[in-house]
Amino acid sequence: MKTSSYVLLDLPSKVEYALLALLEIASQHSRQTPLTVGDITDKQPIPERYLEQILGQLRRGGVLKSQRGAKGGYLLAQDPEQIKILDVVATIEGEHQWGTESERLTPESQLIRDEWQKASLAAQSILENCSLKDLCDRRQAYGEAGFMYYI
Repeated sequence: MKTSSYVLLDLPSKVEYALLALLEIASQHSRQTPLTVGDITDKQPIPERYLEQILGQLRRGGVLKSQRGAKGGYLLAQDPEQIKILDVVATIEGEHQWGTESERLTPESQLIRDEWQKASLAAQSILENCSLKDLCDRRQAYGEAGFMYYI
């Protein structure tokens, strides 16, 4: 049985779109130039209405701030190095909890859940230690190397 190509954790499209949008907004962070939904969809293949919902969630979650008016749009609420990928995932997907304490688990079920939780904690640790700045730096390195990059 070959397991090396098995994907245990899926990347929800909503999270992917959020990160793509944040990469675009972060690219203007040093200039403090707000980006509009149109600016983002011109560079990333994200449906406009869906993006509006995602940006609203990120704003309510404190990841983005919005600026109204003719030169309005979205800006990062913090520096890119302070925005952790895990925080973005939690903002978009919400907090996920294991089953309730009242469940009656067999010892075998508990053993399986314990191992699954270890895998989940490992993934959380990786995402908690990766910032939006890290993604921006990798994006730039890929561009300089002439690679096509996908997140």
